Amino acid sequence: MILAPLNALAIDDAVKAALLEDLGRAGDITTNATIPPSARARAVVAARQNGVIAGGEIAIAAFRMMDPSVRFDTHLADGSRVASGDIVLAVEGPARAILSAERVALNYMGRLSGIASLTALYVQAVAHTKARIVCTRKTTPGLRAFEKYAVRCGGGFNHRFGLDDAILIKDNHIAVAGGIVPALRAVKASIGHLVKIEIEVDTLDQLNEVIAEGADVVLLDNMTPAQLKEAVTRVNGRLLTEASGGVNLETVAAIAESGVDMISVGALTHSAKVIDLGLDIGVS
Repeated sequence: MILAPLNALAIDDAVKAALLEDLGRAGDITTNATIPPSARARAVVAARQNGVIAGGEIAIAAFRMMDPSVRFDTHLADGSRVASGDIVLAVEGPARAILSAERVALNYMGRLSGIASLTALYVQAVAHTKARIVCTRKTTPGLRAFEKYAVRCGGGFNHRFGLDDAILIKDNHIAVAGGIVPALRAVKASIGHLVKIEIEVDTLDQLNEVIAEGADVVLLDNMTPAQLKEAVTRVNGRLLTEASGGVNLETVAAIAESGVDMISVGALTHSAKVIDLGLDIGVS
């Protein structure tokens, strides 16, 4: 997979906010008291455990925002597998800038690498099938673009980014709209021709209604592998099929073997553990 880059403006805005949060009103009073302004340092960001790297450009932005003269050497690009002890990034420049940006840089990289690493485990578990692993909107507020980027670094794919880029009719929409058919017809009467329509179903009877009325994607929620297999048979290629609910590393292979096109996993972004990365510093 070719990684689409993160928006540089989004990186700058997020990193600036994070640095302002950390530096507060008085700046890094520890570093400023102990380190002379002229001091320079070399440092490496190294992995403390195995995983997949993500967030390198965000870490670089944090150091560079503290001092644009900081220099970098990327040893492992985003999406690379890393083993404990591997050097990910080398940094050289004013010591104050490196020390003050350290935590923000590592927080972003650790969080995003954790998401990429968990995603890679799911992708590996379904590699023998055609199913794609996709993320959800269960993301940290303000970090959605970064976290969805980390999913791509791990070999997964992105679902919609927000409420405005695709139609997803869920069970509550169906209940208020008066049923599947009224909901689908109302949507088709109001959207542009480039907008995709996905609708959630809980039963095979509901699926039959969707097939008859037409949509682009059907979300098969909380179905067993046997039900998913029957759903795929009934759809017969007329819609894309997405499975969700009850997905974990123990169940995902059986779900994928049902023949669904996609499996959405909220855990990729809401339950990933941070990958341990550390900054090892020396004086130049």
